[in-house]
This record gives sequence, structure tokens and C-alpha cells, in this order.
Amino acid sequence: MYREWRIGVSVAAIMAMRGNPVMDHASRSQHQTQADASSISSTNPTASSPLPTQTPPWGALWVMALGLAMIVLDSSIVNVSIPTIIADIGINLTDAQWVTSLYNIVLAALLLPFGKLGDARGRKLVFQVGTVIFVASSTLAAASQGAGMLLAARVLQGIGGAMIMPNTLSTVSALFRGRYRAAAFGVWGAVMSSAAALGPLLGGVFTETLGWRWIFLVNLPLGIAVFVSAIFLVPQTGGDASVAGAADAARDARSHRVGVDIPGVVLSALTSALLVFGLIEGETYGWWKQTSTQLKLGGLSWNRDWLSPVPICLIAGALLLAAFIVFESARGKAGWPVMLDMTLFRIRTFSWGNLAAAAIAAGEFALVFMLPLYLINARGLNTLQAGAMLAVMGLGSIVAGAQAHVMAAKLTPAGVIQLGLVIEIIAVALVAVLMPVGLSVWWQLIPMAAYGLGLGFASAQLTSVVLSEVPIMQSGEGSATQSTVRQLGTAVGSAISGASLAMAVNGTLPARLESLGLPAKVGDGLAQAVSGSAGGVIGVFRSGDGPAARFGDEAPKIADAMTSGFIEGGQWTLLVAGIMLFIGLLASVAVRRAASSHNVR
Repeated sequence: MYREWRIGVSVAAIMAMRGNPVMDHASRSQHQTQADASSISSTNPTASSPLPTQTPPWGALWVMALGLAMIVLDSSIVNVSIPTIIADIGINLTDAQWVTSLYNIVLAALLLPFGKLGDARGRKLVFQVGTVIFVASSTLAAASQGAGMLLAARVLQGIGGAMIMPNTLSTVSALFRGRYRAAAFGVWGAVMSSAAALGPLLGGVFTETLGWRWIFLVNLPLGIAVFVSAIFLVPQTGGDASVAGAADAARDARSHRVGVDIPGVVLSALTSALLVFGLIEGETYGWWKQTSTQLKLGGLSWNRDWLSPVPICLIAGALLLAAFIVFESARGKAGWPVMLDMTLFRIRTFSWGNLAAAAIAAGEFALVFMLPLYLINARGLNTLQAGAMLAVMGLGSIVAGAQAHVMAAKLTPAGVIQLGLVIEIIAVALVAVLMPVGLSVWWQLIPMAAYGLGLGFASAQLTSVVLSEVPIMQSGEGSATQSTVRQLGTAVGSAISGASLAMAVNGTLPARLESLGLPAKVGDGLAQAVSGSAGGVIGVFRSGDGPAARFGDEAPKIADAMTSGFIEGGQWTLLVAGIMLFIGLLASVAVRRAASSHNVR
């Protein structure tokens, strides 16, 4: 159950992309910045786009938002259908785990290379190719009759998603400047957050009515609509869509930098894949010593009882990250093409903004991870009821998105970020307070709606601010960097939420069970069953069936104790979520100062 509800990368991917608008004079000065060859040392000089002097293309905004919503929906919609998929096509639990993990790992590994490709060859082109790949692979996934075909389709979906995600964000950042920027990112963020919240609900509806294959087939009409609309509504940015004069000067000054950084592509992909895998799979395979679950992929397996593959992946990922930073810095100084221009991190809104985004992504994932488990396992709601409650967060995001430009005009975009984070932190605290079974579960709708409101204010505006000073020709590179950072932040959230829940349950539940007269060994075993199943075993004891039958009349009392212990563990998990959001709030203070100093200049 723990694996079935790990909504990590999915929900996290969307909620995770965030930013802040830039002032008019900053956007007007962008051409000047791009013409300075020394200030942008690593991008394709042709990868710029015109700054709109008239009303920007709002149709393009909706196409980009729908494209990313498709990716986000696919992430969150799949998780609730895993048990049905297992039963229908006969895959084992290990393969089922890879259905979600493989997509997330491939997605994280390829965000930066495809964001860079969009800068070099045209963001619209990469976006449309990614849409074709994603739709085709979704059709393949829907037709799957076994594990091999389904896993191959998920890999292809990850490739298509990695082509779509960074190029939606970079296109919006390139097309919307000045006074239009806050409104554009408000719409963009509201659509993304709503898609994340609606994913579990739609997954439950499709699985229980049309069948699980429709969680993939729904991408077919969406993808066709996105592809066709993009032809007519989305201007080309990046690639050959260069600014006359500024881009030509940059091209002449930096023609020696044009090329492909193959080592950088390999290092960035391996680094992201290893770190994301290690963080999201720590609870499954063990943080140091291997658990009873053995890592298997195809014909390969890891069978070392004394050592889990997780620490090896994390150490290797950290070493490759250090090598990537050193390697890319050296290539940039030498005037060679690079995968990531390290001088971007000299932009304070970009560097501090990415730090804030990572911390916020970790905190938000912990909440989104915990809520479905709490609603279904502790409070006894079915999938559709839980999904409907989670969809309320999407409504809050829509309201916030509609008001984003108004709030940004009053508070500045950075101020809207901080307001949103404060609302999120208060909402998380209220969710924790209202968790005990003595209170009606429907009271949770109030803080959930408030959380969605805060999310809508904070997420999109943070993305806008992070990219506000990034040269337009490097929008894909900057967007992909932030998306990758957010993915890593979500993976950290996966690690800390799972670990905190397990530690809290194993630390508090045994005493409750022993108070019922159960032997300490039995209490410890039941506590481990609760943490290992993320509360899934509670329903078994409520019904008194299966292994609970041997406890007779004590089974309901044990279920009540399990519920109380699981809720307490959930409250500790939400405390960790609040702490991570608070760290993001502190980082946002630095973002606001950096944005203010830039606007003054």
C-alpha cells in the first residue's frame, strides 16, 4: 500500500514547478543582456525569442498548461490503479513498483538534456515531438498484457514527459513578460495544481467504471488536442526564433560555443537517476541493510543481504554530481559547450529560488503523501471519496490563480510567494490538529481548501521569479534545472515522509498494543505491519478477516489502537512537512531581497 500511494514525483512534479514575475523594465532590458556575449557563456546563441510588445498569446498559455497537466495527471492517476493492474495482467509486486518508479527516474534523468535541446532546436518542436511520444507510449501502456510491455511503455512515457515538461515552462517564461507575467503564471500554476489534485479522483473513477486502461487512454484525446492546438496557437521560441541584432551579435561572439556536451548529458542523466532512485526507494529496499524486498529489473537482481543498493546509488549520485559541477565549470571557462551554464547560479533569484523550490517540494510531497493514506486507511473512506476531498485543494488553487496578478500588483510577486507559504504552513498545522478520529473527517475540507489557496499563490509565482532574470535564450536550460531540482526535492520529501511515518508508528504504537494485553513481541510485529503497509493492514483488523481472525473479539480494539498510532505517526509526518515549508519560507526571504535589488538596478 505504501508503494501504491507514493504520489511523489507525480504530484510533486506539478506542484513543484514554481516561480515569480519580473518587472517591466527588467523584461525590456533582456535583449541587451542577451547581446552581451560574455554574460551567457554556454547556450546556443540562436536560442532566444522575441519579447512581445503587444498582448501576448494567451492561447499558447493554455496549450502549454494543458500539456503539462497531461504529464501531471499521468503521474498521480496511475498510483491508485496499481492493485487493479496487478490483478488484471498478472504482474508481480516488484514489477508494479517499477510501474511508478521507472517513469519518475527516466523523467528526472532527461529533464535537463531536453530543456537544453529546446533552447537549441526550438521549444515548440521539442514539445510537439514529446507529445507524440507520450501519446504513443500511453496507447502502448493501455494495450499492455504483461509487465515487459507496460514497463517499456512507462520508459517511453518518461522520455516524452521529459521533452514536454521543461519546454512548457520555458515557453511561458519567454512569451510572457512584464505586467502579463503574473497573470500567466497564475493560470499556469492553477491548471497544474488542479491536475495534481484531480489525478487520484479520476484514477479511481476510471478504474471502477471504464477500467484501468483508461488511465492511459485518456492521454490520447488530450495529446491530440495539445498537438493540433500547438500548431496554430504556440509561437516558436528558441532555436531559429532569434531576436534580430541581439542574437546575431551573440552568435558572432560565441559561435565557438555551439555544440553538444555529450559528457554533460551522460553525467546529468546518471546523477539525477541515481539520486532520485536512492531517495524514493530507501524505504522499499532499506537505507543500509537490505530489506526482505529484493531489487529486480528484467533479468537483473541485487541479492546482498548485508547491503542495500540504496546507499550505493546515493553515494554514486553524489560523486557524479560533484563531478558534473567541476566538469561543467571547467568546460564553460574553456569556452566549450556545456549542458548547464554554472554562471546561472550567480543570479541570486535563480540560486535562492531553486533552494526554496527544493525545500517546498519536499514539504508539499509529505502532505500529499500522507493525506490519501490517512483518509483511506485511518478514516475508512473509499478511493472516490478520498479523491473528491483531495480535489478540493485544486479548487483553492484555481481561486488563487485567478487572483495571482491582482495580488502580485499589490504585494509584488515575491510577496505573493511568502503569503502562499504562510497559508500552506497554517493549513498543514490545521490538518494535523483535525486528524484524530473524534472529529469528523469532513472538517479537513477547510484546511485542504486553504492549502490549495496557498499553493496556488506560492507555486507558480516562485517559478516566475526564479526564471525572471534568466536570459530568454536560456529559458529551457533554466526551466529544466528548476524542474530537476524540484524532482530531487520531491524525492527528498518521499524519503523523509516515509521514514518519519515509519519511525513514529514503530515508536508509539507498540505501547498502545501492549496496553491491550498483547505480548511485546506481538505488538512490535503488528507495529511493523502497520508501518510497512502504510496503514493498509488497519482495514483487515477492522473486518476481522484473514490474519486478524486469530485475535477474535480483540481485533476491533487492535484496529482502534492501530488507527490512533497511525494518526500520531501522520501528525509527526506533517510536522516534518511544516518544517520543510518553513525552510522554503526562509529561502523565499532571500529570493524577495534578490528580486527587489534587481528591480532597483
